[in-house]
Amino acid sequence: MFTLAHLDTPPPESLKSQVLQMVVDYLSDISPVSLTPSNPLYQLYQYVIGYEVHLYLQAMDSDVAGSAQLVLALDDRDPSQVLGFALYLPAQDAPEACTLAYMAVQSSQRRRGIARAMLQHMVGRHPHAELACVASKVPTFEAMGFRVLAAQGPQVLMSTRAYRSDGLVAVQDLERIFHSKEVQQIHAYLLKQYGKKAMGDAEKQRDRLLDQMTQRALALLHQRRASGSVH
Repeated sequence: MFTLAHLDTPPPESLKSQVLQMVVDYLSDISPVSLTPSNPLYQLYQYVIGYEVHLYLQAMDSDVAGSAQLVLALDDRDPSQVLGFALYLPAQDAPEACTLAYMAVQSSQRRRGIARAMLQHMVGRHPHAELACVASKVPTFEAMGFRVLAAQGPQVLMSTRAYRSDGLVAVQDLERIFHSKEVQQIHAYLLKQYGKKAMGDAEKQRDRLLDQMTQRALALLHQRRASGSVH
């Protein structure tokens, strides 16, 4: 079994490191760009998404409206072990609203209701919850009470209500992270390791994948509209 813990200040280092390790391990599941480890850019995205989550955790502050909140699923037998996490952003000017940023569950602990329990906890605090996911995961979130609102690039925007929240959420600037010195150094290392042609092919593969994901998101939206579940 598991116990849920809610944090509104930075987690202890031991728990934080486990959350960040899950981000790295399950990048293909949680990233808006579902790259596989075979793509040379995978390591770059591992760093970028990991650093983004690190910044959210570092900036957690119960006194600052809109700073990230963290729901942890901890092992009942050993509460020092993180089985899953949900990182979400409360809307700064709409107390009922929030946006799920990232969620992951240890692969060995899935299908035990952990993700559902973490989402229910989040929705209990912020009933107007929104998230974006790839088209293949839409049925899973629909089963948890979310409904399709729109296509959002390669992802599908979902909400617990039939309309978007007007609340503002404080998202990290991914563009700034991508242009950081550290990311440029990793890119230079990968370029040296794989070569210019391989890296160019990796970028083309990523772009084709994003195009395919965008088409799937649009197709799912049209399908839901045809069935009357989206207006």
